[in-house]
Amino acid sequence: MVMAKNLEKIVKCPGCQGPSVYAPSNVYRPFCSARCKGVDLGAWASEEFRLPAVDKPDDMQLEHGPIH
Repeated sequence: MVMAKNLEKIVKCPGCQGPSVYAPSNVYRPFCSARCKGVDLGAWASEEFRLPAVDKPDDMQLEHGPIH
């Protein structure tokens, strides 16, 4: 991370890996542009990014079998 002249942080854009100003002056932060922000949003919307699912046990099932 590099500091710009006005103490704005320069970070790596998560989309293109280019430099991005991380400050209120950059409305797309942490992205460098509307394009990178839109590509990321599209990837989430099309489920390219997923959080791992954790199977929950059936409410009626415990470690030792069904509840009677």
